[in-house]
Amino acid sequence: MDDDELIKRLAGGDDRALRELFNRHAPVLAVRLRAVLPPSDVEDVLQETFLAAWKGARSYQPDARAGGWLWGIARRQAALLIRRRGPATASLPDLLTTDGPPLPNDFGESVAPNAQLAAAAATLSPVDREVWQLMYVEDRPLSEVSKLTGVPEGTVKSRAHRARRLLRSALGNTALGGAP
Repeated sequence: MDDDELIKRLAGGDDRALRELFNRHAPVLAVRLRAVLPPSDVEDVLQETFLAAWKGARSYQPDARAGGWLWGIARRQAALLIRRRGPATASLPDLLTTDGPPLPNDFGESVAPNAQLAAAAATLSPVDREVWQLMYVEDRPLSEVSKLTGVPEGTVKSRAHRARRLLRSALGNTALGGAP
């Protein structure tokens, strides 16, 4: 049974469809949520995500991608959690801290220190930052980023280009291997 059929059954109140949808999508959602949330919050956000999916299944458009639809719900649930806690407890992913591992780099050999990059990445819009995170921090291929975000590959390319350009500008061209 495909995801569209599961969501149709979910809209009709079938709790087995909810379990199956959870089993298919929760692992990927959890990995993505762990990039921005402490592990202790991921389970709560997943629970809220699938509760919201249960409640909103009737609004699902069958021509949409179920994974993208669920990721949109998960992002909103994570944002609500962070907003409720306030900015003091919201933290950047471990990959963006100064003591994290080196970041993947397609800009050349010279990379800005991670703290500078983290500060610059925080200035990106949420959609640009998400694409940048998936493509350049998590090193996911374009097709996968397109599926995960629920947008066409061309849109992902545009967002990635804009994110790189804005990061270059925020860090100065030489920080990312560009001309001074």
